[in-house]
Amino acid sequence: MNHLRFLRYVDEVARVGSIRQAAERLHVAPSAVNRRIQDLEEELGTPIFERLPRGMRLTAAGELFVSYIRSRNAELDSVRSQIEELKGRRRGTVRIVASQALAPAYMPGAVASFRRAHPLVAFEVIIGDHLQALEALRAFDVDLALVFNLPPEADLETIAHFDQPLVALMHHSHPLAGRPQLYLRDCADYPVVLPDRDIGGRQLLERFMMRSSVKLRPMVESNSFEFLRGCLYYQHAISFQIAIGAVTDGGALVTRQIEDRHFPRGKLVLASLRHRQLPVIAHAFAQHIQQTLGPQEA
Repeated sequence: MNHLRFLRYVDEVARVGSIRQAAERLHVAPSAVNRRIQDLEEELGTPIFERLPRGMRLTAAGELFVSYIRSRNAELDSVRSQIEELKGRRRGTVRIVASQALAPAYMPGAVASFRRAHPLVAFEVIIGDHLQALEALRAFDVDLALVFNLPPEADLETIAHFDQPLVALMHHSHPLAGRPQLYLRDCADYPVVLPDRDIGGRQLLERFMMRSSVKLRPMVESNSFEFLRGCLYYQHAISFQIAIGAVTDGGALVTRQIEDRHFPRGKLVLASLRHRQLPVIAHAFAQHIQQTLGPQEA
């Protein structure tokens, strides 16, 4: 299947915008990459790249051609997966994009438990927000997305969604950790550390506070959940996280439900690209996710 290898040259140049960088990633000579691109352009009768002083950029024809390459590769992955299934072996690579909240605990556990039953399966996991998830699905970089509050789109197929409450996260020695009931106004008396405004949980909290008299003024904002957890060890700080991402660091941290009426909840959405036939192994992992996360929201 040498022709597929040559198509990969085009895809890699499109991704990195450089023949030299693509050649390094592909472990081939830059001249070989350039020659194959020229051969394809001659066969198609039109340029697929603009040659710029600092790299390569797809032409309109090139955009169409790369879309064809990626969809064809996705179909080939599906066929390969079905062939392995016929042989009685579940193998291949599951490619998934997941929310940052799932990175510390849920995704490693789900991957490990799936691989115990299917040890020949490999994983490529991208951590990103809903915008990165949409981009990765549409570029055929991943088979599945498991992302918090992924918005509905015409080209997306929602496989399942799971209710996720927003909870307070704090050190076990925090004065509020032992309270029988906790309200948002109680948290306002302590330093608050929050995810930045691009994070779904922060957006839920902001929308709730717009309707509430309670205002939280964060002393720290960050796009790193790991950093925010570290802040909870100092100055009686409090953070907020969706329940599945509220990692307690072996009991050092505790989660608390907020009792305010209508305190926000969101959805963890499992999705794929509509009308795309998933590889057998990706479909099996989607089923595994549904089993590990329990009944989906009605």
